[in-house]
Amino acid sequence: QVALVESGGGLVQAGDSLRLSCAASGGTISNYIMGWFRQAPGKEREFVAAIAWSTGWTSYSDSVKGRFTTSRDNAKNTVYLQMNSLKPEDTAVYYCAADPSYARISNRPGYWGQGTQVTVSS
Repeated sequence: QVALVESGGGLVQAGDSLRLSCAASGGTISNYIMGWFRQAPGKEREFVAAIAWSTGWTSYSDSVKGRFTTSRDNAKNTVYLQMNSLKPEDTAVYYCAADPSYARISNRPGYWGQGTQVTVSS
């Protein structure tokens, strides 16, 4: 059983940067791929980025590629989502997720955090 706790959300202006953190515990974390998702009001939850603990493999959605970067700190069991050049359309609740499968991490991961609100004002 993996537990995930996000932090770092907040209110920023367009063009600003923000870094989200996701602390993972339980299970053998190195076996998992970590994902970031977001859900804006009235929209479906969408995949944002992913990173594999063991290899550092990463994947990004087209909407954030070049602006967002995900990384990991193995010693702290924490993954990060660095968000630069934020836009109002990035406003959403951001969720951390985990799954041992590369196939599932971008659409139906098995573990979820509680989410953290990111609001970008214009």
